[in-house]
Amino acid sequence: MFETKVALIVRDDLAVWQKLNVVAFLATGVAAAIPDALGEPYEDAAGRRYGRMLGQPMLVFAADLPGLQAAHRQAVSRELEIVPYVHAMFSTGHDAANREVFRAQDAGNLDLVGLAVHGAKKAVDKAVKGLGLHG
Repeated sequence: MFETKVALIVRDDLAVWQKLNVVAFLATGVAAAIPDALGEPYEDAAGRRYGRMLGQPMLVFAADLPGLQAAHRQAVSRELEIVPYVHAMFSTGHDAANREVFRAQDAGNLDLVGLAVHGAKKAVDKAVKGLGLHG
């Protein structure tokens, strides 16, 4: 049905609140990166309008750090849209600080806790190959 795929990958050793936080931030990053993928606003029977959501499913996978780093390498090599979340971002309080701690990371060895990828189905499937759905 969809030519593209969205995958969110969350590190499996995080506390539940951290996993939920990472998924929420990654989802907003996907929506910002591909605004044309957003559906129309929702409207209830009383005519109240609600916000838009992504018009296709987002699959959530679990991975350890090496799994996240491998998915990142695959996503980079396939030129997928990538939204990263690194561990240091848990200690910041705002977006500018998040970008600072991200820029300070070793680009070849990111301390990833989450990663969103979007692109052609086959390319995303290659990036998440071997990872299981979050359970």
